[in-house]
Amino acid sequence: MESKANTIKKYIKLHLCILVYTGSSVMSKVASTYEFLSLGYILCFFVMFLILGLYAICWQQAIKGFSPSIAYSNKSVTTIWVLIFSQIFFHEGITLKNVIGAVIIILGVILVAQNE
Repeated sequence: MESKANTIKKYIKLHLCILVYTGSSVMSKVASTYEFLSLGYILCFFVMFLILGLYAICWQQAIKGFSPSIAYSNKSVTTIWVLIFSQIFFHEGITLKNVIGAVIIILGVILVAQNE
């Protein structure tokens, strides 16, 4: 049985990896603002692939302490981070439906985590 502090550290590590992964979605959106195959477009995709490489390494280390069902259910939080970053970086609106969806995702993650 591991300590609660250790469990919290594992979840923080997992969610930091998820946050890194979200960066690839942000860069993909930024790339869409450039003309196809322009220098800006190519640079955005290069950064996006670097982020995905970092994420792959981070994710493999983070999921060591979790069952696949827990790790991958937590990955759904990506939707919430994308929603937040869309508002911060692209000034997109957050609707009531977005908030309700985010709450459902959080409740689902909590429900799955409690079954561990």
